[in-house]
Amino acid sequence: MKFLTPKTSIIAALIAGGILAAPIAMAAKDVTIAVEITFDSLDPYNTNSTLSQAVGKGYYEGLYQFDKDLKVQPLLAKSADPSADGLSYLIKLREGVKFQDGTDFNADAVKANLERVLDRSNALARYNQFSRIDKIEVMDPLTVKITLKEPFSAFINALAHPSAMMISPTALKKWGKDITFHPVGTGPFEFVEWKPAEYLKVKKFDGYWNKGYPKVDTLTFRTVNDNNTRAAVVQTGEAQIAYPLPYEQAKLLEKNPKLNVVAAPSIIARYISMNVQHKPFDNVKVRHAINYAINKEALAKVAYAGYAFPSQGVVPQGVAFAKKMDPWPYDPKKAKELLKEAGYPDGFSTTLWSAYNDGTAAKAVQFLQQQLAQVGIKASVELLESGQRVQRVQQVKDAKTAPVRMYYAGWSASTGEADWALRPLLATSGWPPVFNNTAYYSNEKVDKDIADALLTTDDGKKAELYASAQEQIRQDAPWAFLVTIELVSAHTKNVSGFNVMPDGSFEFKELDLKE
Repeated sequence: MKFLTPKTSIIAALIAGGILAAPIAMAAKDVTIAVEITFDSLDPYNTNSTLSQAVGKGYYEGLYQFDKDLKVQPLLAKSADPSADGLSYLIKLREGVKFQDGTDFNADAVKANLERVLDRSNALARYNQFSRIDKIEVMDPLTVKITLKEPFSAFINALAHPSAMMISPTALKKWGKDITFHPVGTGPFEFVEWKPAEYLKVKKFDGYWNKGYPKVDTLTFRTVNDNNTRAAVVQTGEAQIAYPLPYEQAKLLEKNPKLNVVAAPSIIARYISMNVQHKPFDNVKVRHAINYAINKEALAKVAYAGYAFPSQGVVPQGVAFAKKMDPWPYDPKKAKELLKEAGYPDGFSTTLWSAYNDGTAAKAVQFLQQQLAQVGIKASVELLESGQRVQRVQQVKDAKTAPVRMYYAGWSASTGEADWALRPLLATSGWPPVFNNTAYYSNEKVDKDIADALLTTDDGKKAELYASAQEQIRQDAPWAFLVTIELVSAHTKNVSGFNVMPDGSFEFKELDLKE
């Protein structure tokens, strides 16, 4: 005879009565991430925003992807076979993948996406990333051949960038330029709703090809501009993740037993560009003096609460082919000597603009202003709003009339390769309005090294060329090399599998919520 315990007797009675006959519904796993800014576009080919592309990884996927350490991994592509001359790539695609609208992912889809960004009439923001492509050919449903105009050794890195994610060709035909409001990809989540300046919501895609993913049911990216509020919502439980965390509040939140505060390494460099086309910055001694005048250790403490460290070269460590160098030493006496040798014994007056107008940037430029003043450089400071930045810096067409002098800014080489850390910022071809060489720096040797590095597939040769370029840039000092920052986020302790990547993007394949 079997005897039932009181507990099992109750359960048996409930089953007999039909009360427990139906499966017990599991609580939905809903995760909210509080982010700093508003998404400007949900079209990965038409935004330069790292954040907008980061959230796109929910509903979109590319042929390749970066893992959390910025290493290239295959995703919708299974393999790529480059030709001996580096001019073409035969790419084999993953089979059995469908877009969220039921459209098959295949070689035709790859061709449609790449030809769209190459069509200048579409005026898409990421055109320059793909402009070396000559043609795309469908060899069979799961094989595509991409031919380049010239060898481009960083090509697979470019395909791994979030701006190369695949959009459903059916959706592209249906929505045209309005695809930004109706994203349809092959990713683990499907789009639900976007209220600009408020939130973006996605839900689990039941037809996702990679079974077992995603692990959560919904994901909401909530825009919380105010630093204090963003820190508060993760403490109250309104959000499970907050990024970026205000540096000054990180130590306080570390004491909260319900939170994990994570300081992740980054490849984001902060620097001051100096317009070398205008006096006094046309004199290398002045530029060296400014590098000596700034205490980078103190800057890291004052502006970033210690979540930064002095720059270890032109290109941050973690970027492929970065050459590690000793940080520029702090030596105000040497700075004054160089200014005297350059013909400025009493210093000079100039302007220092900031590319950002947030609280951290304000602390940084005020500190920089004080440091420069100690060696006789009187800098009037202005924090630019986005519209001012575009008008005064990014859209200026003539270097001779460019009003920028000293410019506090930052950059992330988001392809994970030295090309994207050098070419847009320090090659002659990168002068505004094309890219972001706001120093208007030009050195034939540097230009040749960068160009030659893209033409070779020999990693040893590339390393030599990139090292040569970085050494020359360091000597010419078109920048004051400041700090590399850390990326600080807060997570509730029931969340796992969310990573802030070195470029400031997100990796959340393994995101899970434990109730």
